[in-house]
Amino acid sequence: MKNELIARTKKFAVDVINFVNSIPYSQTSKVIINQLIRAATSVGANYRAAQRAKSGADFSYKIKVVEEEADETIYWLELILEAKLLNDNTITDELLKEANELTAIFSSISIKLKSRKQN
Repeated sequence: MKNELIARTKKFAVDVINFVNSIPYSQTSKVIINQLIRAATSVGANYRAAQRAKSGADFSYKIKVVEEEADETIYWLELILEAKLLNDNTITDELLKEANELTAIFSSISIKLKSRKQN
């Protein structure tokens, strides 16, 4: 699962990078695009960092960061939809679905780690 998530989070980052090129440029879209790219690429980068954690606590902390960045990505994608920055939202919807799935996965991992710590 580890290698699958490494590949999946990297693909997600690449898909977001390619997606933002379809958004018409404006001052507003520039800000949203920058935030979206930062959050989406952070998911994979931080997941990779979690794999090199020095302790269980370090791993838990880094997984929580991954979860937060995936959730933030959802926020920026929702803004793109709600602000109607694109006429065709097919790709936005697909990325939003993937961001939600990734958030759920990392949230689940985080919850399991927390419950183990309490037991």
